[in-house]
Amino acid sequence: MRYISTRGQAPALNFEDVLLAGLASDGGLYVPENLPRFTQEEIASWAGLPYHELAFRVMRPFVEGSIADADFRRILEETYGEFAHAAVAPLRQLGGNEWVMELFHGPTLAFKDFALQLLGRLLDHVLVKRGERVVIIGATSGDTGSAAIEGCRRCDNVDIFILHPHQRVSEVQRRQMTTILGENIHNIAIEGNFDDCQEMVKASFADQSFLKGTRLVAVNSINWARIMAQIVYYFHAALQLGGPARSVAFSVPTGNFGDIFAGYLARNMGLPISQLVVATNRNDILHRFMSGNQYVKETLHATLSPSMDIMVSSNFERLLFDLHGRSGSAIAELMDRFRQGGGFSVEQDRWSEARKLFDSLAVSDEQTCQTIAEVFASTGEVLDPHTAIGVKAARECRRSLDIPMVVLGTAHPVKFPEAVEQAGVGKALELPAHLSDLFSREERSTVLPNDLAAVQGFVSQHGNRGKPL
Repeated sequence: MRYISTRGQAPALNFEDVLLAGLASDGGLYVPENLPRFTQEEIASWAGLPYHELAFRVMRPFVEGSIADADFRRILEETYGEFAHAAVAPLRQLGGNEWVMELFHGPTLAFKDFALQLLGRLLDHVLVKRGERVVIIGATSGDTGSAAIEGCRRCDNVDIFILHPHQRVSEVQRRQMTTILGENIHNIAIEGNFDDCQEMVKASFADQSFLKGTRLVAVNSINWARIMAQIVYYFHAALQLGGPARSVAFSVPTGNFGDIFAGYLARNMGLPISQLVVATNRNDILHRFMSGNQYVKETLHATLSPSMDIMVSSNFERLLFDLHGRSGSAIAELMDRFRQGGGFSVEQDRWSEARKLFDSLAVSDEQTCQTIAEVFASTGEVLDPHTAIGVKAARECRRSLDIPMVVLGTAHPVKFPEAVEQAGVGKALELPAHLSDLFSREERSTVLPNDLAAVQGFVSQHGNRGKPL
């Protein structure tokens, strides 16, 4: 399997090199040169497989030639063996043909665990083989940071620096990052918003001279391995609900477009998916594109669903690449226009093509709380605010009641007590046993100004287990 850049000017790489590269040298994102496609009979034969074995079947074509089958199987079994539920991603019914797929049974209680617990093990495997040491710089709007730190903290050949917007993540999210202590773990609170953090990560990849020769690796969803791992649970859900003999629809709470892009890929790999609903909050750039062909950057707002407080959706470029016939030059021109003017529209036929599969809804904080309250009243289930947005969007945008609708349950509600409290849900939420002492643990983080030089100087000074790079 070879991977190419969405902007067409970077060299094609194998999986191992893409894992370590993150962002392509031309500023684009890596995608497979050719997507594997499975027959309906092949998909049907996977019914009843344990999650780790299903993951092996779905992802094997992406790593073939870089990781031996036996090693990959072992890595997957170790990764998903640490999840707290035997089904790994269980389905819970909310209503008639309406389901939530619970993706929060990993160690940090969020869907990011599916990719980042795997990514840490993949990095360890590859770096040990190569005898290399790397620096990870990641930006998080809440959940990526803790999942990345948890996934990589035992890696002997990694120094990890996670940037989060200061005072703009929930307390549980913050503590899950700042209480994992280690010489190779560094939490940085940026006096800005998530987009500021994300821009610093991208700028650092563009010019890595501050690292003095050490390689920079991405853990954000720009890293192809993140997308690859998320494809699996679409197959998992469909197989539970009668697929591939029947099609399934999905509603996906998303800010950076990575999780829903994985669903788009699952469909292109042969899984019958009839509809993908982009569910977002007040920061609605994706909804404005899907509903009106306007991808325009606006002011970022803090909401009750902070993991989606994102205005520039990095992975959207991967969809645009397909919509433009996989023309790297077209995407480079489009992204340049966005960088200079803050927005763009695409040709009507390309937008219409996207609308065949995608619908969207932007949900306010008030509607989010209302949905949490409604679901609790009717089912006794407590939703986190992101999942509630997914439920609201599913119910508003659903095309057919005959087709199962699966909402991706992206986080445990205990991570967002403010939203649950505002919804008026009286049920006490308790942290799982492995996090029961979270609020008494020592925290360690550094507040830095919204300044690229300050962040890169900190990384240079504190890399290599606390020794300057």
